[in-house]
Amino acid sequence: MLVENVFDDTILGLIQKDVLPGSLCVAPVREGDVVTTHSIARILAIDDNTSHEFKVDDLVFCMTTGWRRYAVVKANSSACLPLTVPENVPVTAALGLFGISGYTAYYGLKDILKLKEGDSLIVSGAAGAVGNIVVQYAKNVIKAKIVIGITGSEKKCKWLKEIGADIALNYKADTFAKDLDDATPDLVDAFFDNVGGFVLDRAIARIKRYGRIAACGSISGYDKDVGKPTIGTTWSEDGSDRVATEGFPNIAGALQRGDITLEHAEEIVEVPFTDVPKVWGMLFTGANSGKLVTKLKPSA
Repeated sequence: MLVENVFDDTILGLIQKDVLPGSLCVAPVREGDVVTTHSIARILAIDDNTSHEFKVDDLVFCMTTGWRRYAVVKANSSACLPLTVPENVPVTAALGLFGISGYTAYYGLKDILKLKEGDSLIVSGAAGAVGNIVVQYAKNVIKAKIVIGITGSEKKCKWLKEIGADIALNYKADTFAKDLDDATPDLVDAFFDNVGGFVLDRAIARIKRYGRIAACGSISGYDKDVGKPTIGTTWSEDGSDRVATEGFPNIAGALQRGDITLEHAEEIVEVPFTDVPKVWGMLFTGANSGKLVTKLKPSA
């Protein structure tokens, strides 16, 4: 099939020059490679000799297009899937809440941390694509006793409290270490880590004996040429296949009940194709909240 990308995602954990291929679920992106991405694409043409369930003009979820305006992909489940989101939900949620971000949050909470009602939880990167879902699902669905979200601005702290966090801490504050200690006088049962680095170092000290950690991401170490790597920058190799498709009906139910909201949980930035890398640089500066999605401007 010939497809045109409409909305682009990316998988930052694959863009690391020193990561070993055997430690990831797909090949890492090396210098000169097309950047690996998930996308929502529009079908422009289909080979009549191909068996398929798609038709021209359908929007599909693609896993093999990469950062391209146009791509030729196979009409099968190894390359593209029908776009699956509940009725009246934006199609971009297929890249976030009903994509890898949502299933990562669900799987990490349910199968890795085995979080249960009454537990206490710290979430780093709590205003990010995965983190905000973790906060909402842990507090509003699982009914955790205390959910502490860690993020990088006072504005994001305010938003986290609006969506369910009991306490929200700004890791850029001079008082962060003390704030975290004060927020966890009895320590916590679990930690859902999305950033690694010094936040991980601080949070480990606030976990109870036999507590659990979900090592989901380590964005603080994805750009290894900047700053001094710390313990968390090696954890990304453990978090590459945290997806569980059985989470779809549970997440959809939570959204329908109002336990999870998409309001302010997506940031869609429309740019020409050549500016896509600039958009993804926002992830390293904390400029976005929730799921960052690129909308490609139509070709002139």
